[in-house]
Formats: sequence, structure tokens, C-alpha cells
Amino acid sequence: MQFESEFIGLKGNLYSKYLGRKVTFRLVAPPHYKDSETPFPVLLMNDGQDFVNLELEKTLPSAFSSKTGKPFVYVGIEANNNRIQEYGTASSPDFKGRGARAKNYSKFLIEEFIPFLRAEFKVSKDAQDWVYCGMSLGGLSAFDIVYNNAQYFGKVGVFSGSFWWRNKAYAVNDVEDRSRIVLDIVKKGSYNPHLKFWFQCGTEDETADRNNNGIIDSIDDTTDVIKELQEKGYSFPGDITYVELDGGKHNLKTWAKVFPKFTNWAFGTN
Repeated sequence: MQFESEFIGLKGNLYSKYLGRKVTFRLVAPPHYKDSETPFPVLLMNDGQDFVNLELEKTLPSAFSSKTGKPFVYVGIEANNNRIQEYGTASSPDFKGRGARAKNYSKFLIEEFIPFLRAEFKVSKDAQDWVYCGMSLGGLSAFDIVYNNAQYFGKVGVFSGSFWWRNKAYAVNDVEDRSRIVLDIVKKGSYNPHLKFWFQCGTEDETADRNNNGIIDSIDDTTDVIKELQEKGYSFPGDITYVELDGGKHNLKTWAKVFPKFTNWAFGTN
């Protein structure tokens, strides 16, 4: 009887001194992982608990077998009930105190989790081969960590990112709206020419339009981040890719639909 495996998977946990808890993760690798003498690129993802609902059991094997892409290892980091505190921006919480442990989460990832993965698995030590992604608040977290730790990553993907995250409440008629924390993170950060960015929004992510310009906030916030990155020196299109899904919503079904396009961007050879 001939047996064919679509992928190799495991689920485990790692104790983090920075978070003071065990962090559960899922690793999924191509079928030839055990026989390979070449280390694999890595896709890290926040909110790894959404693995099934993102349909990754179907998307990842398809990506692994793609003739136009490089095989990679997927690692999903699961969030717990402290998600609203561990995700966010490491530089500061938002004006309501949310994200107070984002700095700890960043230290966990950079100082504990990445060294662990490099020591225990066949993964590349080349930063260009590491991609980090997330959805909503997890997307904001991934962007913040990559942008401020570019020596560890080559690309970042953000699905419907929570770029509204701000250090003070929105003020009506505040045209520049610089209270959105991520804008100053980009402005004050370093330019790293090797970094590549992928953003996705859906036209039905939300209905809110705080500045009444006819564009929903999710799209406004994302395009403003793109403009800030352009000011920094990143090209759009080029270094920056933006995907706007007509009818796309702020949910797992939408993100699952666009995920194959993202993996092709992240690991495609064409």
C-alpha cells in the first residue's frame, strides 16, 4: 500500500519567562522535511489558534507542492485570553492601556522563540527567509515586531491590520491624525531596504468612517501606513503590495480566501 503525506505537523509549547506562561504553537512542514538537507524558509503567524478556520490544512499543502514557490515551514503561535495585552505596539500601550505586555511579547518572540526554532528545527538562519504575518490586532503586532527588528525578517503580511491603534482618542477635524501610534513608529524607525510589506483590506472590513471622507477606516488607516512607508523610502508598488478585496470582511473566511495569494507573494519564485 502506497502512502503519501500532505504535510508533517506537530503541536507543542514553550515556556516564556517574558510572558510568564507556556506558549502553544503549531508547526507544519512539507512532506520531505525529514529528508531535506537544506533548511527551510519560515512563515510565522500570530493567532495560530485560527489554523483550522483559516483553512490552512488545505492552503499549506497546496503551497508546499506549488511549482512556482519555495517550500517553507509554517509556525502558528497561539494567543490566549491575554491577547489584547500581548498584541499591540512594543513602544507603548494604546490610550486605553491595551497592549501593556506587547513589549514582553516582542522580547519573547525575538529572544526566546526564534532562537528556539533555529536550534530545534531545520529552518533558515537567513533573515531574508523569515516572514511574519497576522490578522487584525495580530497584524499590527507582526508589523510592529518586524519593523523594529528587521535584522530577523525579510517580509511581513498584515490582514485587516488594527492600524487605528492610537495614543489618544480621535479628535474630530484632526486632519493629520498623528495619534495613530504606527505612523510615528514608521517615521522614527530605521529604513531597511531588504524589507517587503504585504497589506490586505476588505471593502466591507467595517462601516466606520471617522473623518467622513467616504472611505472606511480600515482602508484609510492602511493606506496612510503605506504613505508613511513611502516617505521612509519604500516603493509602492515594489517593496509594498496592497490587496483590496471587494466585499471582503473582517473575518476568518475572508482572510482564508486571500491567504493563498499571500503565500505566493511570500514564497513564490515568479
